[in-house]
Amino acid sequence: MKTRIHLREPVFVALETLRTHKMRSFLMLLGMVLSVSTLIMVVALISGVNLYVAKRIANLGSNVFLVVRYPIITDMDELVKAMRRNQPLTWDDYLYLRDNAKLAVRVGAQVNHLGRTKANGQTLEDTSINGVTANIGDMDVEEPAQGRYITDSDNEHRSQVAVIGTDIADKLFPGSDPIGKELDVDGRPYEIVGIEKPIGTVLGQTRDNYAHIPIETWLKYYATSATSLSINVQTRGGDWMSRTQEESQMLMRARHHLKPNDLDNFGVLDGGSLVGLFKRITGALAASMIGIVAVFLVIGGVVIMNVMLASVTERTREIGLRKSLGARRSDILLQFLTETAVMSGMGGIMGVILAYGFAELVAANTPVPMHVPISAVLISLAVSTGVGVFFGLYPASKAANLNPIEALRQEV
Repeated sequence: MKTRIHLREPVFVALETLRTHKMRSFLMLLGMVLSVSTLIMVVALISGVNLYVAKRIANLGSNVFLVVRYPIITDMDELVKAMRRNQPLTWDDYLYLRDNAKLAVRVGAQVNHLGRTKANGQTLEDTSINGVTANIGDMDVEEPAQGRYITDSDNEHRSQVAVIGTDIADKLFPGSDPIGKELDVDGRPYEIVGIEKPIGTVLGQTRDNYAHIPIETWLKYYATSATSLSINVQTRGGDWMSRTQEESQMLMRARHHLKPNDLDNFGVLDGGSLVGLFKRITGALAASMIGIVAVFLVIGGVVIMNVMLASVTERTREIGLRKSLGARRSDILLQFLTETAVMSGMGGIMGVILAYGFAELVAANTPVPMHVPISAVLISLAVSTGVGVFFGLYPASKAANLNPIEALRQEV
């Protein structure tokens, strides 16, 4: 009668080996723990940054894209050429696109620069002073908490009114309602007519230190020959995005009198292109980290192989006894491969726990965004187990090929 090795027995043997030889087990699992935790931390960082960018940076508004002076450029030579070729987008460019676009729901414009705001003896530096058309409020991600937004009438009369972010409200008007009060913006008085809901921070930098003013007021005081507007175009929906972009591109080329073979001297940006840029950047980071993870995996695999070879030597008589009782070569092979899979899997689980805890700690105490996708956990566990089995093949094969007679002669 032949004795079969069931999976339960090698699993218990592997766990007992880990318990009995604590130092050896620690050294064996260390490589797996480091490789799995490193892999998950890299994935958590990349996934967190991509989600953060999509939600907080590349979110231009509901179905909104921008027509701007420069497109996304990642090549220095292309940047130099674009700086020579591309023209600032003017107020007349905005009016032309607004009056001729047929597919867009709304076409607005905005422009900004960094300025200084004062009130009640307090000063805020590096405030973003944004000139906006009235419809920007209908397509932007910002929402008013109190008061109102900039109106068409404000723009027509070049009124000196402002809608402020919560940083200005909290720091320049602490404990009071700013609505109706005066705000000094670069030495000029503006009446506060609205307060926006807080946006939060981007990588630790506040996004609530801003003041919206009518764009025609902004142009009156700040415009130069180098001023370039950002034209915001809202589409009818996601399915209309590409067609509306093509229409806007065609209109801008006509407005700038470009020939069919001429390159665009403006850029069209949407949230997808910004997310794509960051994914290329984070993809390069991931590729650079693969080498480090691979080194840890190889180290962990080699240690597991050596430990299992030692285990085969220690259990030579046991192997001989099993074979003499009818255990087949495949049974012994399965026994040792199961043990290595359990041990490497344990290392993977420990690495997952370590990485998850560290990711939560980083996310809670730093502005670095971290997100651990379940797919990364499953892949890491599969990789660690697979590496353990691969490096355990040689020790398992050596055990399975032992001659039972010679194995039984082995001294205990």
